[in-house]
Amino acid sequence: PFEGSVSGNGEAADWAVQWLPEGGEIVGESYVNLIPTPLGGTHVNGLRTGLLDALREFCEFRNLLPRGLKLTPDDVWDKCCYVLSSKVIEPQFSGQTKERLSSRQCAVFVAGVIKDAFSLWLNQHTDEAEAIAELCINNAQSRLKDSKKVARKKITSGPALPGKLADCSTQDVMSGELFLVEGDSAGGSAKQARDREFQAIMPLRGKILNTWEVDSSEILASQAVHDIAIALGVDPATSNIEGLRYGKICILADADSDGLHIATLLCALFVKHFRAVVDAGHIYVAMPPLFRIDIGKEVFYALDENEKNGILDRIVAEKKSGKVNVQRFKGLGEMNPLQLRETTMARDTRRLVQLTLEEEPDLKSEGSTFEIMDMLLAKSRSSDRKAWLEGSGDQANFAE
Repeated sequence: PFEGSVSGNGEAADWAVQWLPEGGEIVGESYVNLIPTPLGGTHVNGLRTGLLDALREFCEFRNLLPRGLKLTPDDVWDKCCYVLSSKVIEPQFSGQTKERLSSRQCAVFVAGVIKDAFSLWLNQHTDEAEAIAELCINNAQSRLKDSKKVARKKITSGPALPGKLADCSTQDVMSGELFLVEGDSAGGSAKQARDREFQAIMPLRGKILNTWEVDSSEILASQAVHDIAIALGVDPATSNIEGLRYGKICILADADSDGLHIATLLCALFVKHFRAVVDAGHIYVAMPPLFRIDIGKEVFYALDENEKNGILDRIVAEKKSGKVNVQRFKGLGEMNPLQLRETTMARDTRRLVQLTLEEEPDLKSEGSTFEIMDMLLAKSRSSDRKAWLEGSGDQANFAE
C-alpha cells in the first residue's frame, strides 16, 4: 500500500491507499480532525487530484500511455481503497451534519503533499507502479470503449439547440457538464472560465417560471424552460433519460437572495418535472463564494458570513502580516474568468452540492425535501410560509 503522513502550518494529513485489481470490497473512509466525513469533501478531492497528477507524470515520463489517451480521476479512483485523515484549523463543512468538508484550502494542501509523496513512491516501487499504471490505463480504455456506445447525442433532426448554449466538445455523456448560469454577464465570464472540452454554458435571463403547480404538459410554453429541456435532451415527466446529454447539470446563481431564489426555482423545475434526472444523481447546485479576502499575496474565498469570520479569525491566530482586504461579490458577473474558474468551475477547487430526494415524494412528512419545497413554492400555502418565516426568521444571515 501507499501510505504516509505529513504535517505543517497547522495542517496535517495521514493516508493509506491500496488498489484491488482482482476486485474485492472497496473501502473509502475519510476524517477531518477525527470527525468522519462519509460524503468526502475537499480533502478527498485533494487526494484524487494528487494521485492523478503523480500517476500522469509517471506514465508520461515512461511513455506508458497509448497515443491520444488521457487519464481521468475516475480511471485512477476505480478499484482504489483509501483511508484519509486530515487535520484542519477551523474546518468548514457543508450542511449541519458535518458529513462533507468544504474548506477550499484543504484540497490544495492535500493535493500537493499527496502528489509529491506518491511521485516519490512510484519511482521507488517501479513494479507496483507499473501494475497500477496498467490498471488505470485499462480503466481509461474501457471508459472510452463504453462512451462510444452512449456517445452524446448531437441533434441532427428535431429541435435545434438553444442559441445561447455554448456546448462542450466531448462525446462522453458522463464527462460532460452543463452550467445553467444566472444572467448574461455571468454567462459571458463562465464561457471564458470553462473547460471547453467538458463544460457547456447556458445563460438564463432573469427568474424562470415557478413550475411547482404547473402541469408538465404545459411548462414548455415557457421559452426558458423549453430551452433547458432541449439542452438536457430529456422531455418533462418522463422516466426515460437515455437522451440525456450531460453527466452533471449544475445550477450556478449568485450567492445573494435573488440568486438563491433562482436556484430554488430551478431545483423545483427538476424535482417536479425532471424527477428521473434527479433520481439518477445528475443535478447539482454550485456554491459560489460571497467574499474574497486578500492578505499579502494570499487569497481566500468565503461562502458566507460565518466562513468569512472564520478565515479572519484564522488570519489573526496565525499572526499573518499585511493589510487585510475583504471584498463582497455583488454577483457572478463581478468575478473575472480566472476567479470564477478557481472558485466555482474547476473540478478540484469548486463546491457542488448534489440535489437528492427521498425515495417517495411525501407532502405529509414534515421536514422532507418535497414537503419543504411545497411549502416554499405552492400558492395555496402562503399561511404556512408566513408561520415558517415568523418561527425561523431569526436564523437568517444578512451580509453587509
